[in-house]
Amino acid sequence: MTKTAIGLLLCMLPLSGIAQKKKAAITVPLQAASWDFAPNTVEFFTYRSVPAMKIAGSKDSLVLKNLDFKDGTIEYDMEPLDPYFTSVYFRRGSREENECFYFRTAAAGQEDAVQYAPFIAGVNLWDMLPQYQNAAWFEKDKWNHVKLVVSGHQLRVYVNDTLHPVLEVPRLESNSRHGAIAFEGKVIISNLVVKPDQADGLSAQEGIDITSNDPRYLRKWQISPLINMPEKIDFSAAFLPGKDTPWETIWAERRGLINITRKYGGTATRTRRLAWLKTNIHAATDQVRKMNLGFSDDVWVLLNGKYVYIDKNTYGSPIMKAPDGRCALENSSFSLPLKKGDNELLIGIANDFYGWGIIAQLDKLKDITIEK
Repeated sequence: MTKTAIGLLLCMLPLSGIAQKKKAAITVPLQAASWDFAPNTVEFFTYRSVPAMKIAGSKDSLVLKNLDFKDGTIEYDMEPLDPYFTSVYFRRGSREENECFYFRTAAAGQEDAVQYAPFIAGVNLWDMLPQYQNAAWFEKDKWNHVKLVVSGHQLRVYVNDTLHPVLEVPRLESNSRHGAIAFEGKVIISNLVVKPDQADGLSAQEGIDITSNDPRYLRKWQISPLINMPEKIDFSAAFLPGKDTPWETIWAERRGLINITRKYGGTATRTRRLAWLKTNIHAATDQVRKMNLGFSDDVWVLLNGKYVYIDKNTYGSPIMKAPDGRCALENSSFSLPLKKGDNELLIGIANDFYGWGIIAQLDKLKDITIEK
């Protein structure tokens, strides 16, 4: 090795050492001075021989001060106190924009015991992402250990088992990339440790979306401006788009989801709103194709100006679609009588609850061309 090469190597060593240095773990003080919270919603005390905090359950009640979390590990012990929810927020830019992992505390061992949902424009996208849930085993009247590993686009969650994740999220969905850590729900928290930038080797790149291998999804649409629907009017043909309607292109996200929430937000004021989506399907021959359609909440589907399908996916009502009134391809299927040549597919979608959007997939693409 030449003297020049040795010199270059020696110059690189300090930089390498700096790059490999990890930030120190932070044992978070469970004291009132370290947190923002509403009066009379949190009790700081010693519980089971360790410092702890008991949250009364008010909305977004406990926010950690002076820590801007982006990537790393969040670990804590928790004891749930009621049969509803307990949540941890991270990358919390605000109450409107954040990531959320939560326990359905009455559902331990069931398929929806733990869930992930982002908040976008103040809307919990629980109903648009049914794939982000799993069974988990936890108990009342004892500590349950929780570990969240966050790296770039990905999340892994461990509950009472630090070797096998109970939930894996290949792409975190919120618009917020950094922010505070917060808790809510009636719960006791202890042993909270944050390890910035320590992500157990989890890749920062988003994981595979297996639907990318399926060309049958309709991924490119045009979207209209919003229409605020008058109270007590479910739908009217007067809401149909006209020749002067301006259109913008909107593309499907993962799983083929046309996520209108990300573009227009939700219905925080409970005002019913409608948007139109349109795309073109070119058929080489006259044919009938089946369309699988996931939607939330109400849809009106027209092909070449004629109605082919109308339906509602109203959560909590007898007419809600599987799974649990959430947006998924299992929601519905119907026939599309395509004519030879271009076919305009127009879908009106109204929003009443949480997120809104569609997932559209044809059964076959034989002699068919779709917009890409």
